[in-house]
Amino acid sequence: MVAFDFGLKRTILRRLVDHGCRVTVVPATTTAADVLNLQPAGIFYSNGPGDPAATGYAVETLQQLLGRVPVFGICLGHQLMGLALGGRTYKLPFGHHGTNHPVRHLPTGHIEITSQNHGFAVDPSTLPAKVEVTHINLNDQTLEGFYHRGIPAFGVQYHPEAGPGPHDATYLFNEFVHLMKQQ
Repeated sequence: MVAFDFGLKRTILRRLVDHGCRVTVVPATTTAADVLNLQPAGIFYSNGPGDPAATGYAVETLQQLLGRVPVFGICLGHQLMGLALGGRTYKLPFGHHGTNHPVRHLPTGHIEITSQNHGFAVDPSTLPAKVEVTHINLNDQTLEGFYHRGIPAFGVQYHPEAGPGPHDATYLFNEFVHLMKQQ
């Protein structure tokens, strides 16, 4: 699989490898054609700093990759996927920083204790109908995760590789590996 580095944390790479992935890390500015030449089983869009709207090149690349191979986005990667799917992002009044942020996984009703570090969010009302909201922040009801029902792509706003709780969100790496095996 290919991981785009927008500020990629080593822990994410360890989690992907722990789930059986062979990971090739590429710079954030790598083109879709160059990534597809690597024939990846999946694409990972990493976390990183700043305003997602300022990285139009990354949105354009992701638009060219979506539907070709499974895509998983975390934090900034989640926001970039929201933009690539036609949604909008906005600046949070205070941002989400630190550990112990409660997030509800809507399909199961489970509460995950998450680690977060971001100042922007995806506006769920701007996403296309085929995008299903999967996670909601219980502190302020902001979007924390979504899944596209038509293509193998999903993202979460928080950091599933972090360990604020008993690895509450490890299942997301399992889901990504499952999507790659289905292709």
